[in-house]
Amino acid sequence: MKLNEKSRTKSLRILIISFCCAVMLLSLIQGSSAMAQGAARGGRGGVGFGGGRGGQMATPADGKFAVTVQEAANGSVKLNPALPEDGRVAAGTVLTLTATPDEGYVLDCSYHSGLGGGMFAANVEYPDPEIKITVDKNMTIGASFIKVSEVTNLNIINNVNYAKPGKKQLKYDVFSPKGVKNLPCIVIIHGGGWTSNCEDVMRGLGRELAKDGKYVAISIDYRWAQTVDGDEKPNTMANLIEDCYGAIAHIQEHASEYSVDPTRLAVTGDSAGGHLSAAVINMVDMIGDEGFGVKPGVFQYKPTYMPKDKTVEQVRKEITAAIKAAAPSYGVFANLNTYSNDPAADRSWTEAVSPINHIPDVKDRAVPQFLTRGTNDSLIRHENVQAYAEALKAKGQIVEYLQPEGASHAFFDWKVDTRTKATFAQYGVPYAAKMKDFFDTVYYPKK
Repeated sequence: MKLNEKSRTKSLRILIISFCCAVMLLSLIQGSSAMAQGAARGGRGGVGFGGGRGGQMATPADGKFAVTVQEAANGSVKLNPALPEDGRVAAGTVLTLTATPDEGYVLDCSYHSGLGGGMFAANVEYPDPEIKITVDKNMTIGASFIKVSEVTNLNIINNVNYAKPGKKQLKYDVFSPKGVKNLPCIVIIHGGGWTSNCEDVMRGLGRELAKDGKYVAISIDYRWAQTVDGDEKPNTMANLIEDCYGAIAHIQEHASEYSVDPTRLAVTGDSAGGHLSAAVINMVDMIGDEGFGVKPGVFQYKPTYMPKDKTVEQVRKEITAAIKAAAPSYGVFANLNTYSNDPAADRSWTEAVSPINHIPDVKDRAVPQFLTRGTNDSLIRHENVQAYAEALKAKGQIVEYLQPEGASHAFFDWKVDTRTKATFAQYGVPYAAKMKDFFDTVYYPKK
């Protein structure tokens, strides 16, 4: 896929249908990597990541592909050259998309599909109002718009690079309130079965957490498990956790650029990100440089990004002191898949990546946590979240567990389709407010 060099490309958004996502995630919870590897083979389209899972379609006999423009709500989309009446465009044609919001609205993203296939459909998204697309497969093109009020008070920085441990560039997006300094920062970790999605899928939550001016929100990306990123060496769960710590180390180093107080951080995430956010807050004492399972019984996480002037011990101390609360949403907290092919990987490896096994006693370190799970969530069982909540309480930790009535899985996600946006408005917005209320008790305690 040829992209406009001037365009700041946003990562793939994987739109996984509910049944397939359920099968994949439940398989992962049970410790089986077979389904995840199958998803890797069938899912990703690969723009700039080297994955190439989608590949180019064979050119039809007439040398043309079907291109459809989705009707935009609250704005318009124009293509140059315009599509012919039958919507079939010669392979290799370069289309210029121009997205124009209606009065009172702004661009959320421009996008096109046509990557992947089978169980999966993928969008390539851009924050730019004008993009160039080379037609090399059947595709749908469109733009998403949001109300100006959603971003009036925000400075948004897209695609901050923080590390590149493999073929995939790791990055994050910043949502910072205007005219303020030294705010606590909520680091958001996306979900997607540890094998899909990117930081884009959390941008709705990022805007919601930051727009009232009390918090900076930063949505981070991380490697995908196994070889889904196109890496020759499979990525393990330990690598994903190291990426999260690396992003946090980079955020702390650049905190002043984002109006962030580097000593006041919180973490949140949904689904796979729920697991990762719980791991990040519970397991900071495992940050080190002795490797994960290199020596028997030694499991340490070295942040993927390390400031040049600091030791691993210094970074561990700074992250430990800074992270004061978490909000793991509909996550997995026990019996995690390590994604390791090491013959030595045993039960101790599983426990080393499972947050429930690393809850500190409140006398040693407070890790207050806000938990959510929709009552109609078919992927995550109430009993498992409740078990984690009880484990937190057993260690003297503060925990609040809420179950949005009628909500299914992934209600904090944001995508371009109407259904996902409506779900976010119905459940994501009010429960983001409750999340902030919980964080306020830690970062803005009443005197």
